[in-house]
Amino acid sequence: MATPDTPLVLIAAGGTGGHLFPAEALATALGRRGIAVDLATDARAARYAGHFPARRLHVLPADTVRGRSPVALARTALALGTGVLKGFALMRSLKPAAVVGFGGYPTVPPLLAAAFAGRPTLIHEANAVMGRANAMLASRVSAIATGYPDILKGNPSLAAKAHHTGNPVRPAVIAAVAPFAAPEPGGRFELLVFGGSQGARVMSEVVPAGIERLDPSLRARLSIVQQARPEDLDQVRATYARLGVAAEVAPFFDDLPARMARAHLVIARSGASTVAELCVIGRPSFLVPLPGAIDQDQLANASALAGAGGAALVPQAEFTPQSLATRIAALMAEPAELAAMAGAAHRLGRADAAERLAELVIRTAGLDG
Repeated sequence: MATPDTPLVLIAAGGTGGHLFPAEALATALGRRGIAVDLATDARAARYAGHFPARRLHVLPADTVRGRSPVALARTALALGTGVLKGFALMRSLKPAAVVGFGGYPTVPPLLAAAFAGRPTLIHEANAVMGRANAMLASRVSAIATGYPDILKGNPSLAAKAHHTGNPVRPAVIAAVAPFAAPEPGGRFELLVFGGSQGARVMSEVVPAGIERLDPSLRARLSIVQQARPEDLDQVRATYARLGVAAEVAPFFDDLPARMARAHLVIARSGASTVAELCVIGRPSFLVPLPGAIDQDQLANASALAGAGGAALVPQAEFTPQSLATRIAALMAEPAELAAMAGAAHRLGRADAAERLAELVIRTAGLDG
């Protein structure tokens, strides 16, 4: 249990980078203020939390709603119910000053348990639309932090406790921030391609084929860094080698923020963390939202950035080799347009989002007195 001199904040987060990255940024910001942090998640997500800056890791049962059959619903309810009971015991033993959730079903048990136990609670919604887990919790928590402004304007009771903090980004992103330098006419053009933490087959299928459709004089200018799934590596590398295009292809880049900062153009999915990092660093992008998502969160994120002039939204159905080649060629010929997109993205960035969120947590917990 944290001592009165060292208050404890319990952070709850699911297992994707979109949940863990902003949670990690908050934990770091709270640690700088002398506040201890524990992390609560489920067994699956715990595998990805090895480097999380937490004092202790607490694993609680949770499950995602995977279907509407009675058996599936009963299994989910049992897991969540068990998680809430264990979470309630955790509240009694830890007595956290506040519990903060970052979305995903692993956050439901600890946040519900905290609400039942009368602890101050806060959720952070990174996307431009609220996800299902956060929607379940929104009416029960003390405060709501949002990555985008006005996402709750249609619900006055929730909007009254909403605070636009922006999306916290990792320290490596802050360290990578540098002014955008547009490519020189006829000079080297740096292209970065990635598809989220798990990669995306569509990037491997479309981007190399699109590069092949470029005029050879444009291909000669390209330097490509592309994330590809392990099963796609050989095919992508072979295509670029055949075309004589300078390319580095790997399943993962642990220095992605630095590579983003070196890019003249980024092609990516539009998860909340990706969009936040593009904005803080300030780089132009083609965003291809993940199709078929129930909440359409990536579409909402991409629409917000594209609407501000910082990106081009490319629905996956329109993400074809020929259309991509046309778009890339047009931007390679217009470096001023790339610079304008970079500037628009950067104006939306909130490099101090982790600090804003930390201050909101401190106020919500009553630690600012």
